[in-house]
Amino acid sequence: MEKEVIDLKIDIYEENQKIGEEIRKELTARNILSVNILGSAGAGKTSVLVRLIERLKGIPVTVIEGDLETDIDTRKLQSLGIDAYQINTNGICHLDSPMIRAILGKKEIAPGTILFVENIGNLVCPAEFDIGEHLRIVVSSVPEGSDKPYKYPIIFQHASAIVLNKSDLMPYIDFDETYFREGVGVMNPSAPVFDVCAKDGTGFDMLAEWLTGEKAKFKQK
Repeated sequence: MEKEVIDLKIDIYEENQKIGEEIRKELTARNILSVNILGSAGAGKTSVLVRLIERLKGIPVTVIEGDLETDIDTRKLQSLGIDAYQINTNGICHLDSPMIRAILGKKEIAPGTILFVENIGNLVCPAEFDIGEHLRIVVSSVPEGSDKPYKYPIIFQHASAIVLNKSDLMPYIDFDETYFREGVGVMNPSAPVFDVCAKDGTGFDMLAEWLTGEKAKFKQK
């Protein structure tokens, strides 16, 4: 008897993509800009979010926080008056579109909002899963080293913008910024790179200006 082989990986990706496209279409219709925040554990994604949101004056913001366990970052955001909602994946190394759809079915988000989704700290798996976002911001950091665009090309190839955090540490760490930027340029020549320091807020005005511009273009579509 001939056996039928089913590639479950393909089926999972296709279903995830289908739901992601449905989410994106729904959010677009409601003028909600969705931004997927990606980066490794310790890159400073939450701190970057806080500094960025501080500068988005007059723009409503909601954050979906993804973590393996705990709600530490969600509670931090809520303590600052930021509307935040938690997803715990219980060991799964990425968020996916069904997880986002489940939250959107429970949580009311006003038209005109920027919806940030902070993904699991991982440079591999999250890059492969569409979660219905319009933009992807990849947060890298100086202590991680300047070779990350070369070692993890997929996550950089599909980024809308790159944020290089902890730039204040460059004088003390062997980080080759030219090499880093050249790598980004090869993988994704159209993506802007923003040097920032979440500790003191340096560089975030330019990042906020870029995102505000993206939101204005999104609204005009």
